[in-house]
Amino acid sequence: MHRERISLLAHARHPVASPLDDESVRQLLERGTGDGDGRVLDLGCGGGEWLLRALVANPGSRAVGVDLSESALTRARDTAETLGVADRLDLHHAKAADFTSTERFDLVLSVGAAHAFGGLLPTLAAAREHLAPGGRVLVGDGFWERDPSPEAVEMLGDFTDLATTVDRVVADGWIPVYGHVSTRRELDAYEWDWTGTLASWALDHPHDPDSAHALAAAATHREEWLRVYRETFGFVCLVLRPAHSSEVEDQAG
Repeated sequence: MHRERISLLAHARHPVASPLDDESVRQLLERGTGDGDGRVLDLGCGGGEWLLRALVANPGSRAVGVDLSESALTRARDTAETLGVADRLDLHHAKAADFTSTERFDLVLSVGAAHAFGGLLPTLAAAREHLAPGGRVLVGDGFWERDPSPEAVEMLGDFTDLATTVDRVVADGWIPVYGHVSTRRELDAYEWDWTGTLASWALDHPHDPDSAHALAAAATHREEWLRVYRETFGFVCLVLRPAHSSEVEDQAG
């Protein structure tokens, strides 16, 4: 079973695809978009949920999304048509790290997609290239709430603790102007949704060739979450502004 299909099925009931509830997403977008009438770019947009919510909340905004998954982009287009915002959404089937544009954006976001750039700081470097003067970046990535096991590090990545994560972001030339640390409820709800939605699909489609694989994938993921990283993994979203706005102005010029 293709990994992309597993992800699409598992996120059907949690389309934000990160451990955040609807109110947290709303607050982060509100802090990121400011007056709301700007240009928004999502590097690694998946099904476009962040962009769609931004467009619905801000009728004067326009959005661009970039992702490698054609099926996820198709879902984003279909949902945009249903919501009546398709004329303000432009989607690109490409690697997020390779995307280029002559346009600059008032909000550049990349939540849960740092792996596409090779880590959090490279993600911020890419975002800076697309940022308009006075713009903001909304980024989300993992951190360790307590010392992880070697198995957890191998599974999820070589994160640091929250304080060190923020220190590295600040040292890289950014100032946090808002943030959200996912609660235990948000983290658990995300994992239960991921594993449960995938398992339910498998049980509802017993004759599908991928059914057994999906059920096994759900069971494996649930076991890894509960036994390997549930007690150590955390997730933080940061709304950032450049410490020196002249850097962005120079790039834009």
